[in-house]
Amino acid sequence: MLRRAAVAGSWYPGTARSLEQAVDACLAEVPPHRLQGRLLGLVAPHAGMVYSGGVAAHAYALLRGQRDRTVILAGPSHRLAFEGVAVCAEGEFETPLGRIPIDQEAARALLAEPGLTDWPAPHAAEHSLEMQLPFLQRLVPGLRIVPCLLGSQTRDESLGLGRALAREARELGALLVASSDLSHYHPSSVARRLDAQVIQRVEGLDPEGLMEQLEGFRGHACGGGAIVAVMWACCALGAVRATVLRYGDSGDAGERDKSRVVGYLAAAFEGPKEC
Repeated sequence: MLRRAAVAGSWYPGTARSLEQAVDACLAEVPPHRLQGRLLGLVAPHAGMVYSGGVAAHAYALLRGQRDRTVILAGPSHRLAFEGVAVCAEGEFETPLGRIPIDQEAARALLAEPGLTDWPAPHAAEHSLEMQLPFLQRLVPGLRIVPCLLGSQTRDESLGLGRALAREARELGALLVASSDLSHYHPSSVARRLDAQVIQRVEGLDPEGLMEQLEGFRGHACGGGAIVAVMWACCALGAVRATVLRYGDSGDAGERDKSRVVGYLAAAFEGPKEC
């Protein structure tokens, strides 16, 4: 299976050279940041690159110098409603920067968890994972991916994916990425108040607390279930620290309209240092 780019030329530049320049420009604004421990997982936004790319770059800049990594991506399905988690278990994903192979061994192992299904259809037009790929392609030679879309982001769905992610990350040393924007279309002052509640749970390594928040109000984060799954897995892997690398909103870019913004978060989960 070849999953062709769905939002190239609209959500991000549509040619290899222009996309490289856009990604590099985002990364150039990120100062060096040295983690104290071993990187287990990331949270990154998935809006159009002109809006959220600067925030996403703060997460992906931590991958400078890495290579030959499997990255398991978890994000929400915006265009198709379903129950469970749709995994692409074989084939390639394509962007203007080239094709990325799916790690079939890791994908098939994930499918052993109930609720996870080999189902490419929801991925065809979905942007939440595609928006992560240009940064990964630019920074990680030898990249392999496992794309996972959550259909309804219920407690069972999110924690089931979290268990599967923990198992595979432990076995393969895979990096976990949660794709999510935060609150949508509030004045910036309201957005910051709502988003602070998510950030508090992330910094506290509290997936249960975040799940309770989402059950009370889904508007906190469109990919909140993906954050819960990745954070739960990282905690199971021994995470000792969560670092907020950058917070911003859509009003920081473009026309700088602060009246109706979308919130963006870049964060990293760290385990103990490797021996």
